[in-house]
Amino acid sequence: MLFMGTYTPKLDDKGRVFLPAKFRDRLAEGLVVTQGQENCLVVWPVDVFAEEADRAASRPMTNKAARRYARILFAGGDESTPDKQGRIGIPAHLREYAALERDVVVIGVRDRLEIWNPARWEEFQAEAMADFADLDEDDD
Repeated sequence: MLFMGTYTPKLDDKGRVFLPAKFRDRLAEGLVVTQGQENCLVVWPVDVFAEEADRAASRPMTNKAARRYARILFAGGDESTPDKQGRIGIPAHLREYAALERDVVVIGVRDRLEIWNPARWEEFQAEAMADFADLDEDDD
């Protein structure tokens, strides 16, 4: 299954968010929420996270960038399973990292979901769309 689309659920008072219904079966076995680039959160199906963890472990720990990536990937991570209503709890430290309040944006990105602060998503999307419009296959 490919994760695609943009959704705008809300965080409840307990810091939980409803996952888009069409993705719930794929995430029912478990998931990992962790910090992503550009201050968003990444929601990995547990099996895909295991593959990412293996990739991180395959890089030598003598490589500074590899150590940094592994630290961020694992230190901020939270493993969970959606409840019967399809909600997942977002721990306070991850909500703070991504500046999540009530409104959030959930986007599908092939093998994972990302959870964004709406203003940050708009800002990122505007910049990315400008770059996308200028893509040229002759550029390297």
